Amino acid sequence: MTDDQVFLGLGLIVVLAVGSQLLAGRLRVPALLVLLPVGFAAGALTDDVDPARLLGSAFSPLVSLAVAVILYDAGLGLDISRLKGHNRRVVIRLLWIGTLLTVVSAALFAMPVLDMSRPAAVMLASILVVSGPTVVGPLLNFVRPSERLRRILIWEGSLIDPVGGILGALVFHGVLAGGRPGFGHQVAGFAASAAVGVAGGAVGACLLWLLLSRVRLSEELGTSVQFAAVIGVAAACDALRDDTGLISAVVMGMAVANLPGPDVPARRPFFDTLVSLTIGLLFISISATVTPASLRHVVLPSLALVALLVLVTRPAVAHLATLGTDVPRGERWFTGWMAPRGIVAAATASTFSATLVDRGVGGAERILPATFVVIVATVTLYGLTAFPVARRLGVLRPARSRPLLVGGAPWTVDLACALRSAGPDVLMWAGAAPERARIEEAGLKLAPGELLASATGAGAELEGISGVLLLTGEDDFNALASMTLRETVEGPVHRLRPPSASHGVVAPYTGGEALFGPGLTGPELTRRYEAGARVVNRPFDGGVPAGHELLFVVSAAGRLTPVTGPGTAEPVRGDTLVLLSPPSRT
Repeated sequence: MTDDQVFLGLGLIVVLAVGSQLLAGRLRVPALLVLLPVGFAAGALTDDVDPARLLGSAFSPLVSLAVAVILYDAGLGLDISRLKGHNRRVVIRLLWIGTLLTVVSAALFAMPVLDMSRPAAVMLASILVVSGPTVVGPLLNFVRPSERLRRILIWEGSLIDPVGGILGALVFHGVLAGGRPGFGHQVAGFAASAAVGVAGGAVGACLLWLLLSRVRLSEELGTSVQFAAVIGVAAACDALRDDTGLISAVVMGMAVANLPGPDVPARRPFFDTLVSLTIGLLFISISATVTPASLRHVVLPSLALVALLVLVTRPAVAHLATLGTDVPRGERWFTGWMAPRGIVAAATASTFSATLVDRGVGGAERILPATFVVIVATVTLYGLTAFPVARRLGVLRPARSRPLLVGGAPWTVDLACALRSAGPDVLMWAGAAPERARIEEAGLKLAPGELLASATGAGAELEGISGVLLLTGEDDFNALASMTLRETVEGPVHRLRPPSASHGVVAPYTGGEALFGPGLTGPELTRRYEAGARVVNRPFDGGVPAGHELLFVVSAAGRLTPVTGPGTAEPVRGDTLVLLSPPSRT
């Protein structure tokens, strides 16, 4: 290919990846539902979008390293302290039971239906073991199931990828060796691969810990250091033993997320953008390698394989994994309805199938197109049905808001009590001991002391929080906290309005929507409360009572809308108004 064609092809891949994600955001559907067909169409309609031609033999290693970055990012969200008890038992069972049943059922089905030899069928079944955070995470973000269910599925998706990658590599080398290796040989190979991956991940995590804790790094440089460390360690592990880089990446992410000490600038916008762009590029590139001709006799048999995996294998795995645990019936069934295949399946299929075809393995030419069909079908099926299924099973997060109120002044506690009685599930946090005691005396839920600080840590999020209201008497703290929390909280972050344009060092110069009307600053609210004003609830009957100030509107479903300016909270019949009453004395 000429340099002009290479430039054009690479530019098209980037534009299609970002454009597909933009379109998915506008359509409010998971991005994978757009990325896969766009990549396939681009590969079919033009010769310019052909990663194998653009990058040559470097395409497969680049895919492996890109997947390692994605798995490192997934590992950053795996807090070991949150996986305990029955949750840990369920995740472990999902891994080994899921691997065993998927390999057996898919291989036995693929041999007669897809007309594959036994080695090719076992290879395909090993590839289809994986799921992965690249598909599970976006789907769960779209569906928003309960926190426990989300945690179990994210752990499974993040850990099954390296397990499946190693299994695929063992089967691949066994096929090339001309026979199926014995059980002892397989166990020894798996143990050796796991040891290389864990050792590499531990070394990489130690290096990162030393750099991030001993050297002052900016967020940008800290992100670059992590990126370089993941790439370097994964490449070294893969050079020592195939597909061990995936294990090292997950181990590094988990270690960095759980080690005490360094302030890891991992979950910052740049890093998230890098991972999102990498996912888009991978899905566009790999789906472009699948040709229409290769799908001609594979689509219907592959759809039958999808039906087996979705309707039989996965529900059986989920029910066996949750047997004897405290997982409710609805969560058990939803776990059985969430096993999409993703980028690691596509990457391993594109890596192994070409070599097996060259070696003359019967049916090996169907591995990549069959994997592509399974990915498209499972992502489409789960993407379109996961939300209604979760709603039918009753495993969605509660519709009502769960705001976190930061502050413990008397009027703040009064406001929290009024919000709780109106419907939202209120959570509070305060630093001073007297304020925390005041919150507890009011019978309000008090967040743990580390909750607010954890929002700035590696991969930590304020789970289940629909928004944050910063109501302390320190305007600069409110302003700085709002800038930090916007990066980790899913919902909006609001703060009190500073008293004047010259008040504070930081507060007057930071953006963001401030709470309440122009005159309702923190000192003014305190003054009115001391004068006898109180926070009260009133059902909306067409207007705001005379002398009252509208603070919030709570819908019948418990959704909270704060007043941030004129016309920002328009109540309707059935809503509850949260009001500040007029002072009762001068």
